[in-house]
Amino acid sequence: MKKYMPDAYYSKTIDIPFADYVAKGYKYVLFDLDNTIAPDHSHVPVPYSFEIVKIVSDLGMKCCLVSNAKSNRSEIFAKKLDIPFVSYAAKPSPKGIIRAMRDLGADTTNTMMVGDQFFTDIIAGKRAKIHTIWVKPYESREVFYVRFKRPLEFIIRKLYGF
Repeated sequence: MKKYMPDAYYSKTIDIPFADYVAKGYKYVLFDLDNTIAPDHSHVPVPYSFEIVKIVSDLGMKCCLVSNAKSNRSEIFAKKLDIPFVSYAAKPSPKGIIRAMRDLGADTTNTMMVGDQFFTDIIAGKRAKIHTIWVKPYESREVFYVRFKRPLEFIIRKLYGF
């Protein structure tokens, strides 16, 4: 289990010190969609989504949505943010992350995955051998199958000090 622990943990996506990561050589950020940069199952970006993309872009980083969501929702969302996307990412499989890195021209040394779910986002990032950042969910409203996993995530956070 320890090999799947995130490299960092922040309360909110906006709290991530992206400038520090740029200084360390990171150039690409892969974002989960639901409850990472927007409310769960939203169909359009919220101001918070635009703010995060602007912060990252202003630092010269490129970002991409990597979501298990259906393509039409991910596509609409990504187009409004003017960023690329990978839908049906099949996380915790690393395939969607690897595809996003290939499309961006990124590699494992300069890419990070940011997500709110340990059992999908973080494990997929670790399996793809990239830096992972676990954030608290954007809001508490979630679909039932995600709520089911949250108590297990809480235990993992406590056991490993996140």
